[in-house]
Amino acid sequence: MTTTAAATVRTRVHIPLSFSDGYQVTAEVVTFHGLSDGAEHVALILGDPAAAATPLVRLHSECLTGDVFGSARCDCGPQLREAVESIATTGGVLLYLRQEGRGIGLYNKLDAYALQDAGLDTYEANTALGLPEDARDYTAAAQMLTALRITELNLLTNNPDKARQLRDLGVSVSRTVPTGVHTTPSNLRYLHAKVEHTHHTIALAPVASLVG
Repeated sequence: MTTTAAATVRTRVHIPLSFSDGYQVTAEVVTFHGLSDGAEHVALILGDPAAAATPLVRLHSECLTGDVFGSARCDCGPQLREAVESIATTGGVLLYLRQEGRGIGLYNKLDAYALQDAGLDTYEANTALGLPEDARDYTAAAQMLTALRITELNLLTNNPDKARQLRDLGVSVSRTVPTGVHTTPSNLRYLHAKVEHTHHTIALAPVASLVG
């Protein structure tokens, strides 16, 4: 188990959230001092985590194209919308992590998109740029959870690496809860790459059944 330095809560503020489909909820948004990577990550406390037997938590990596502009090349926007409601219903926290493009940044992500248009998958494109397949480190996420006094949680994710890293950092993940499957004609190849390459738990139809 890795020991991480302590972070502390900096600010708490309530923000009413409103989504394009009409769903509305108020989140307590928390900022932090002392995060390991110096980035401006935030926690959204939704519902009443204290009332939940085990709070539901999602680590959501920032995706400007999907979260803000509704890009159909990924499933990030629909996952964010789903996670907010699921967590608000159950009680828990959404950590919004500034890790655009699996940690490689916005410009590099768009460069990787261009390589995907030429035939590479999402992981091959990153390595072709001389970048890690996935550069994300969840040390800051563990610090945020500790600062919020959350030491045991259910993790809303399809990505086994998130649970593995949190456990290595001393956070108890009781179980993982998969997100819904949010497919579009533009993101099927991307989602299949995540299933086949990094074993994401996304229930997709076999590639052969998508032809014809």
